[in-house]
Amino acid sequence: MRIAAFAAAVAAALLLAAPRAGGFEVEDRAFFPAAAERSVLRVISTTDLEVFRPIILAFQRENPGISVDYTITGTSDLMEAIGEEGARFDAAISSAMDLQTKLANDGFAQAHASPLAATLPDWAIWRDEVFAFTAEPAVIVVSRAYFGDDDVPQNREELIRLLRRNPERFRGRIGTYDVRRSGFGYLMATQDSRSTEAYWRLMEVMGSLGARLYCCSGEMIRDVAAGKLALAYNVLGSYARSELRRTGQAEGGAGFEIVAPTDFVNVMLRTVLIPRSADNPEDARKLVDFLLSLKDRPDLVEASGLPPIDPDRLRANAALHPVRMGPGLLTYLDQLTRDKFLQSWESSLLQGR
Repeated sequence: MRIAAFAAAVAAALLLAAPRAGGFEVEDRAFFPAAAERSVLRVISTTDLEVFRPIILAFQRENPGISVDYTITGTSDLMEAIGEEGARFDAAISSAMDLQTKLANDGFAQAHASPLAATLPDWAIWRDEVFAFTAEPAVIVVSRAYFGDDDVPQNREELIRLLRRNPERFRGRIGTYDVRRSGFGYLMATQDSRSTEAYWRLMEVMGSLGARLYCCSGEMIRDVAAGKLALAYNVLGSYARSELRRTGQAEGGAGFEIVAPTDFVNVMLRTVLIPRSADNPEDARKLVDFLLSLKDRPDLVEASGLPPIDPDRLRANAALHPVRMGPGLLTYLDQLTRDKFLQSWESSLLQGR
């Protein structure tokens, strides 16, 4: 049955890859049919299909009558779809927790009294409307083709010094987010700028070396693994480890190494909310509860590579800085503040391009 469901999902993904009507961009789409369908749960998500597939299939095993229509888009596009275009989805999953908070703050989410909410730290939930279910570090991924065993930078200051001393080695071979397009990239950039003055020096150095700008972690990681990039900055560690599992290789054997900076590591909380316009909120609540149980499902953690929220682990490593849910996330979404930040970022990264 599992093999049949998987095959059906793959076939449906090919048939349904075309974008939905509306202005937001659809990156991928897959339909997971139930054996005896009684309802359809429509999910919009920024999580890659290969990462989230095991979770969908496990959810369906516990809820066999629910088909899942899974649409993948970018973080900013998800915000636009729900908040501006009125796209009708039953659940919204995003790595840009600030944009999710804004959707809720602007009245686009409905409350859910989840029995599992009490298991979350207070910084992982917002008004019973936005729920975090993973804690994912933002890391540096380096290509083994450009680094020896003794020159892999372990923190931001080491990275700045290395780039300054070796401009020809790294020119055009650094990847980071285009924060004008990527909601997650913008979140990580603003969190970095709050945590260290080294952030702007690093951006200036990257800009002087013609850093390549990306929308997404997955694309950067694949380019590092292929040797097209020497390093990618602030990518999702969960996606990097997923690429290792996909290739069936140990770290380093896949052509890249994952570095968690020793100065600090911002930890993103992947979140889910139920849009106020949901047609099927009943099944959406079941999905939210299922996602909040991820910490008790080591099989799904292993299969998806998505690390659950583990307060003890976070407390044990002072370098891990979880980005906390709350009104503070809205600060950099203020239009004037955002415009000012982007002007500084463009001056550093683009440098006349």
